[in-house]
Amino acid sequence: MDLKHHYLELNDGHFIPILGFGTYAPKELWCTFHLPEMVQPTLERCLKEVQLDYVDLYLIHFPTPLKPGEKIIPYDKHGNLLYDTVDICDTWEAMEKCKDAGLAKSIGVSNFNRRQLEMILNKPGLKYKPVCNQVECHPYLNQSKMLNFCKSNNIALVAYFALGAQRDTWMDQSAPVLLEDPVLCALAKKYKRSPAQIALRYQLQRGVVVLAKSFNEKRIKENIQVFDFQLTSEDMKTIDGLNRNFRYNAASYFDGHPNHPFSDEY
Repeated sequence: MDLKHHYLELNDGHFIPILGFGTYAPKELWCTFHLPEMVQPTLERCLKEVQLDYVDLYLIHFPTPLKPGEKIIPYDKHGNLLYDTVDICDTWEAMEKCKDAGLAKSIGVSNFNRRQLEMILNKPGLKYKPVCNQVECHPYLNQSKMLNFCKSNNIALVAYFALGAQRDTWMDQSAPVLLEDPVLCALAKKYKRSPAQIALRYQLQRGVVVLAKSFNEKRIKENIQVFDFQLTSEDMKTIDGLNRNFRYNAASYFDGHPNHPFSDEY
């Protein structure tokens, strides 16, 4: 990771910004489009809508194939999740074809656990490794084991919810507010920064690519001012100690799915 020039070289030779996407264009393949014959047409349709020739990054959003149809998350009349039995390796082969067709510069995955990543990595005839695994990652869920696994396989770990989650209606309103954590607040005071800047800098020093979502102009400007200071190794360990394996998005809407990624330790 090049903190000076603010980018990371991926395992396919392309580059990704280490903080936010900026003009970088990613696209995620939703679970109802995992059938191999649907993967490329889905991307082509998206490209036509946004008037682009290609995306920088095409991701499998979750390793949980669902029955194709109009519903984002389909259920039967009894409220049971309608999952599909598509082999994730077959979906990955279709992703590889999108890259070969020039529709995506890079291809990766999101919300995969180690076992599911290994399924792709060990696939006979694998042409391209995933360039990244995009997962929820913050001081309350620091993903240290997943980070080490990804680094050992030259796969970038991309963090979403790096500042905790927005207080959206779907979220448990009793969930802890990351940026109000006393440890982060104390470190913010020590470094004369905001708790958000401390949380972002923590990830960057670990070699994690960070997605920092905000619609507030002041916070957006504040969030990018994380390259002119450094946390000590002691303070990094202190933040490591905040880990409690807490997820803001436990993906409970996939409960009952045999491929639910959060059923494994990591």
